[in-house]
Amino acid sequence: MLLGEGDFRYEEQVGWEQIPNGWTHGDVAGIATTADGERVYVFNRGEHPVLVYNRDGSFNTHWGEGVFTRPHGVTIVGGVIYLADDGDHTVRKFTLDGDLLQTLGTANQPSATGYDPKAEGNLRTIKAAGPFHRPTRLSVAPNGDYYVSDGYGNSRVHHFKSDGTLLKSWGQTGSAPGEFYLPHSVWVHTDGRVFVCDRENDRVQIFTPEGDFIDQWPVRRPGDLYIDPQENVYIGEMYYQTGLMSLAGRVWDSDVPAQMTVRTLKGDVVTRFGGNGDPTLPGNLVSPHGIWVDNQGDIYVGEVTQTSLLGRGSTYRPTDPAVRKYARVR
Repeated sequence: MLLGEGDFRYEEQVGWEQIPNGWTHGDVAGIATTADGERVYVFNRGEHPVLVYNRDGSFNTHWGEGVFTRPHGVTIVGGVIYLADDGDHTVRKFTLDGDLLQTLGTANQPSATGYDPKAEGNLRTIKAAGPFHRPTRLSVAPNGDYYVSDGYGNSRVHHFKSDGTLLKSWGQTGSAPGEFYLPHSVWVHTDGRVFVCDRENDRVQIFTPEGDFIDQWPVRRPGDLYIDPQENVYIGEMYYQTGLMSLAGRVWDSDVPAQMTVRTLKGDVVTRFGGNGDPTLPGNLVSPHGIWVDNQGDIYVGEVTQTSLLGRGSTYRPTDPAVRKYARVR
């Protein structure tokens, strides 16, 4: 089955992930490849949190056991990998072989935002504060600075020097420009602009490197975002399910399936796939939480299904894949 249209057509590589016999993993929060596309890093919430595969899906290696509390976003730049752990409130920098190089934040010491995870619409309990309270992803700017989206227990973006010095934080809880209900991912473009997936506000917000608001795109529950060298923007858009409540306290009044969109740098949709009903059917998505595009234009998707609203709403099935690869057809 071909997905998408025009220059952006894809074929899902069903069964791509060749996990070792007897191994399993849960939700895949983030996924990324090396620059040459030869290794694929699957950051998951299972016993082996960092699984490394070859381009063809064959298993390569693993690491990270006993290190992470609740894996979230992943970014690879050059020969290093940045892994956000929203469970212990840190973002760590490793070599690609798993040697720790740097830690941002202090493990198990969240910033004081007043966040109450047990409250309905718990994002509304947040009073923005410093780093970190359940951070979601790090992006590296062209000059080497870091930007971190923060996250489930905060409503800010933090800008650091590469040595870990905090330069600036911006954002607060809400829906006005520059405010957030769950900054779920961040991407810094080559021109320095900062793109933030403001998930529960159904939008992507765009800022200057200093955090000044530039623009926003209406996007349905953006989970993650990737911009390729040709300035195509890929966004994984998560679902709504009738009667369930978002983390911002909104009760959805319709079923809206997940989808993948490819956009221009102005936000115009070039193509999309998924979004056609039952997420278990071929060509559809379940809950695209992490995405990456390799040097061949292939899209990798990490699905969060078991602990998501789909799991609570009984739509998820154990046979649904948590890793998907969509090979670009040229």
